Amino acid sequence: MQLRHATLHQLRIFLAVARHNSFARAAEALHLSPPTLSLQVKQLSESVGQPLFEQLGKKIYLTAAGRTLAAACEDIESRMEQLSQDLSALQGVERGSLRLAILTTVKYTVPKLLGGFCAAHPGIDVAMVVGNREKLLQRLAANEDDLTIMGQPPESMDVVCEPFADNPLVLVAPPDHPLAGKRRIPPSRLRHEAFILREPGSGTRLTTENFFSEQGLPLRPRLEVGSNEAIKQTVAGGLGLAVLSATTVVAELALGQLVTLDVKGFPLMRHWYVVYPRGKRLSAATLAFKQWLYDHRPATDPPQRQTRGASVPPTQRHRGG
Repeated sequence: MQLRHATLHQLRIFLAVARHNSFARAAEALHLSPPTLSLQVKQLSESVGQPLFEQLGKKIYLTAAGRTLAAACEDIESRMEQLSQDLSALQGVERGSLRLAILTTVKYTVPKLLGGFCAAHPGIDVAMVVGNREKLLQRLAANEDDLTIMGQPPESMDVVCEPFADNPLVLVAPPDHPLAGKRRIPPSRLRHEAFILREPGSGTRLTTENFFSEQGLPLRPRLEVGSNEAIKQTVAGGLGLAVLSATTVVAELALGQLVTLDVKGFPLMRHWYVVYPRGKRLSAATLAFKQWLYDHRPATDPPQRQTRGASVPPTQRHRGG
């Protein structure tokens, strides 16, 4: 076995093929021609002394040697990434990279904060992914990002979670709704109202359900909608009420397209959290951005920092969204 002759380039190509389960898709992702990619994998296989893939029909599968090598490649890639971060840290916060994953609802606030951070630190390479809770949890489990920003950290993962800003949920209605403009509305007045809800598992939906349960009231869903933008348009069209993050309806309230109802118990208070795997070594750039979030967050009463395991108010015991 001449594995010492294998190159990092070959290992990177092999890992791409293993992840994509396809030579063609790996070649496209790496911007290589298929013949060049196949040659590199062949040479690596010769260095290993065993076949790395087997083909059954039109599909390829890792051999036992391939699975062993793929696991080693994952370790090498992780170590090289850590090395890159360590070297960047030695150069100071003005260099390095930052990978963020944010919940779709947070796109109304965090990108503005990120823009200010990038202007202050132009040497930092920033990448940001926006997704729903399920997507963010998958990325968090795979340690694909430096920081994840969401409405409620997962209870099933060993993570550090730090609340950096309040996230009040408000009850919105079309401006011609009979309850618009009334003060201190009893929750019982919502008994017969239809509601537009997010998909099951959404933190906003679960918070709404918890509120109605605590009030002993039925929640009458009319529609389930998968995005805040669609919910706002549906409410404005008069099809029902909705509970949404206050950050998502600023423009619609200003334009008079929606109004908030002054129902007792609202707004329902939640927080935005910075989340990352416990034990993860944060780079200088990541630490700088985390501090930037605290220094430039919206002017609200500062929430206390906490880590997983700290007590959470009953209205926050749900999955974020």
